[in-house]
Amino acid sequence: MKRRTDKRRCSRRGALKNLGGIGAAAAFAGLSPPREDPPAGPGAGGAGPASAHEEIAERVRATPLVDTHEHLPDEEERLRGDVICCDDWSLLLSHYLDSDLAVAGLPPATRDVLFSRGPDPLEKWRMLAPFWPAVKNTGYGRAVRIALRELYGIADLSEPAIPALQEAYEALRQPGMYRKVLVEAAGIESCQVNYLWRPFRESSQPLLLMQDISFLGMHLDPEIETFAGPAGKEVRDLADWHGVIDWWFETYAPYAVAVKSQGAYRRGLDYEDVPPERAEPLFRRMLAGEALAAAEQKDLEDHLFWYCVRCATEHRLPVKLHLGYYAGENYMPVGRVAENVAQASDLCRRSPDTRFVFMHIAYPCWQDLMAVAKHYASAYVDMCWAWIIDPASSKEFLKRFLVTAPANKVLPFGGDYIPVEPVVGHARLARHGVARALWELVEEGWLEARDALDLVEPILRGNARALFRLDEKEKNLAAAPWR
Repeated sequence: MKRRTDKRRCSRRGALKNLGGIGAAAAFAGLSPPREDPPAGPGAGGAGPASAHEEIAERVRATPLVDTHEHLPDEEERLRGDVICCDDWSLLLSHYLDSDLAVAGLPPATRDVLFSRGPDPLEKWRMLAPFWPAVKNTGYGRAVRIALRELYGIADLSEPAIPALQEAYEALRQPGMYRKVLVEAAGIESCQVNYLWRPFRESSQPLLLMQDISFLGMHLDPEIETFAGPAGKEVRDLADWHGVIDWWFETYAPYAVAVKSQGAYRRGLDYEDVPPERAEPLFRRMLAGEALAAAEQKDLEDHLFWYCVRCATEHRLPVKLHLGYYAGENYMPVGRVAENVAQASDLCRRSPDTRFVFMHIAYPCWQDLMAVAKHYASAYVDMCWAWIIDPASSKEFLKRFLVTAPANKVLPFGGDYIPVEPVVGHARLARHGVARALWELVEEGWLEARDALDLVEPILRGNARALFRLDEKEKNLAAAPWR
């Protein structure tokens, strides 16, 4: 965020500007999720209502999750304090909930101090206290509160709770914390990380923190040194830049689960298939430092986008694209967001062999995105981030999706966080929403109980394992050369 001066801030918006199976029953022992008591109502499939609902809830609780979207730094980076704005209990509020706080009226100067490394823990609580009641029940707030309870035993934030919270925060922040948080507390089988500080992270925990290749800086304002330097290539023309892109795919595609672009934060998804002969002179002028006209800039971006997409398709990597709501506050062009889904439909039509993963249910345009997933074989929908943007609408989305589009087209969870701790709360909200959606479909007679139960494993993990070819990736990562 522009208001922050600490270069280690953990805002995703700031980072984007700079970058261009465990046994789950054991994992959940002793954890109390959000209230999951089913409403009274008729059962289906031969089971009584209570037993059917309880069986669905238990299966959802006991099934591991594949987490399809995070921005987590590696554990050692986190323990060193890299790429985070502060290193105390307030860190849990610094990603996403900080935007709700700003919208609720937290002054920018107070926000800067709250998420800095200066004040003591109690002073930070006193800054937060006047605004906490306004944000504690949003999705962002609920995820943090659940994480506080599950990880630290803190029922809610208050001045008397802060010393114990800070002590518990420091006790957890030790080697092994990622496995404790993600696997043991959240029941996550593996994460997929869109690393914000370089195009691909050679993770020290590659089977837990699987990685996307970020191609944002390949197609928008090409980041020549970021990509060409590691490839050891000089870029003098478009063919050279194609060669750099090829190097990244050839080097990392065997280990990557997907490719990812957040380009929708900066422009529409109306990418035309511009031929190289039209893009070549534009690329040369860009290299020479010449400013391109808006139409010329779009032509170059469009050409490079499709070059990257074709590389991904050739290497059988799904293409993850941000759609919908913007992180941050006070700068989202709602009109452009509303156009995303129609443009996503055009991408599917243009490239039927590419598996497009459209992220965040294109919130708030999720009904239109459901139609795209129903119509196009190449379209998948990722619910990452959605459960904390709007938990109630996310439950409705999944409920309607399951009786509208093929069930293998939906991915139910990605925490989408930089700090790891709130992932626990987000995962709990997602499980609660999945269970509620299935209960209600049974109660209303749209599904039989046995069909709802059969959907749990594919939704929570099977769809992702198939789409991202995780059996193959796990073998490759187990033998990764950087391990």
